[in-house]
Amino acid sequence: MADEAAELEEGEGGGKGNLVKIIGLVVGILLLVALTIGGTLFLSGFFEADEEATAEAAVAALEAIASEEAAAAAAALAGPDRVTMDSPEMTRYEQTYYEIEAEMTSNLSNSRKVMQVKVFIMTHYDERVLAHMEKHDFPIRSALQMIMANKTEQDLARPTFRDELAEEFKIEINSLLESLTDFGGVEEVGFTAFVVQ
Repeated sequence: MADEAAELEEGEGGGKGNLVKIIGLVVGILLLVALTIGGTLFLSGFFEADEEATAEAAVAALEAIASEEAAAAAAALAGPDRVTMDSPEMTRYEQTYYEIEAEMTSNLSNSRKVMQVKVFIMTHYDERVLAHMEKHDFPIRSALQMIMANKTEQDLARPTFRDELAEEFKIEINSLLESLTDFGGVEEVGFTAFVVQ
């Protein structure tokens, strides 16, 4: 029995030695991890005292950028500055013409005479005006023929009749286009053919 007791004591003593080794190993690993984390923080500048100065400089830089953007936004809302230039030439815009293809024929009011015209328009605006003229060709021609039907031989005898008729046509075309497309754009109306028989 004495031999068995001696063996038990040796087994327990050997277990204490292993436990000390395991505790030493765990402490060593924890110490290594702590040193690695500390070294990394130190090298990255975590422990530096200049943090407040750096943060204040960053805030000042952001405030400067914000004030510049606010000034730029205010300038954009004000619109571009107008620049005047002394120039002997006047500014000219491109003129675009459109001819209503069909000739319009109408009887004069209370007369056996017939008036036949072919009309063109002129605009300084873009192609949308011409596209609107083409799209709404029928109502425009109908309105112009109604104006022609209301003219008399006495109207025709006036020397300014063609100019007056062209002005009436321009007003009617712009009125129709504004009601149909919200924009007129016709600046001049003229005749490529004008016949009264």
